[in-house]
Amino acid sequence: MLDRSIGEFSRFAVIALGCAILGFSTGRWLPAIALGLAVYLGWVLWQQSRFNRWLANGRRGPAPTAFGVWGDIYDDFYRLQRRHRREKQKLHAMLRRVQDSTSALREGIVALEDDGNLAWWNPAAGELLGLRPEDAGQPLINFVREPGFVSYMQQQGRREPLTLPAPGNDARILQMEVTRYGRDEALVIVRDVTRLHNLEQMRRDFVANVSHELRTPLTVIAGYLETLEGSGQAPQGWQRPLSQMLDQTRRMTSLVNDLLLLARLETSERNSGREQISVRELMERVAGEARGLSGGRHQISVECPQDATLTGDATELHSAFANLALNAVKYSPSGGPIQLRWRVDSRGGHFSVQDSGIGIDPIHIPRLTERFYRVDAGRSRDSGGTGLGLAIVKHVLLRHSGELSVDSTPGRGSTFTLHFPPSKLSTAASA
Repeated sequence: MLDRSIGEFSRFAVIALGCAILGFSTGRWLPAIALGLAVYLGWVLWQQSRFNRWLANGRRGPAPTAFGVWGDIYDDFYRLQRRHRREKQKLHAMLRRVQDSTSALREGIVALEDDGNLAWWNPAAGELLGLRPEDAGQPLINFVREPGFVSYMQQQGRREPLTLPAPGNDARILQMEVTRYGRDEALVIVRDVTRLHNLEQMRRDFVANVSHELRTPLTVIAGYLETLEGSGQAPQGWQRPLSQMLDQTRRMTSLVNDLLLLARLETSERNSGREQISVRELMERVAGEARGLSGGRHQISVECPQDATLTGDATELHSAFANLALNAVKYSPSGGPIQLRWRVDSRGGHFSVQDSGIGIDPIHIPRLTERFYRVDAGRSRDSGGTGLGLAIVKHVLLRHSGELSVDSTPGRGSTFTLHFPPSKLSTAASA
């Protein structure tokens, strides 16, 4: 840059010196110098005009040619132009590869710009959602009108995938997941999970039907066993086998009842409960059941404000609360305290059951809500557990927009907490 400035200054000095010599030789040196300056200025303005026209024309074609500093400027711009074209070609090639690869995917991919408007989608997304090229720029919720999807799009932070029927085809089930990036931009992944949904539905129907069919014979068997055991007419030595058979029949009945409850929770509509429930009364009822199971072996206390209320399904919430309280009784040593507590803060309402039992190793906590998962299978069977209690708790919480947290240390007891959002307490607060 310094060399160019010196060169241009030298050219200007040569022009000025030539004009001065011409002026002194003619005796009119001032007009000669003015003429030289005017010529140089006119040449600069002409070069600037050529440069502006080239820029206004979109820099099509090669840059103008000239000498001096303007020639250097034209050369620099020409090199920048070639570099820009090469980078643009690379970007276009990369974009084509990305589009070709996403077009080959079976999953649908939809790119959304600000306000959730359609920016781009691959062929799979167009087929799954019924999108056409002329739909670009329109909001995605205009095509996926499921109310659950509209509220799902409005949520912030990490969200679990949403399962819903395909637009215009209820027989097809889609799973949609939204990932936000940049400024008000998002990527929507759409998967066809119809086959998995149908298999899961078949499993639920099978479990529900088998459980329902087992209910009647179990009831009959239990009735006869109770009659034989209590009649005193059973042959000598049959008391112990009859007692064991009755215990196992009751255990199977409890298992069938839990399976039926799980099936109902899975198939019924979520967030269907709109009852105003007194948390204090619910906790006292659960504590009474826990004291009955304990038989006076544990110190069970209840801590809850008298006016605490919760919106939901009373039967389902009673099942979730009772499962935690009865588990605490089953896995706590005699004499150990068990505390049922309700508290409210800015994040919502929280029901916790704290015991002083055997505790749980942290490696087991992520799997506690799986069906039939047991930390200690032998102990669970001895205590009469079915392995479905926490699975029921999880599904009740899903239907009430809640979450379960577990804080446990082996040998020091556990604290199970059900967290309910403020929306489940708002009606209660206004009341």
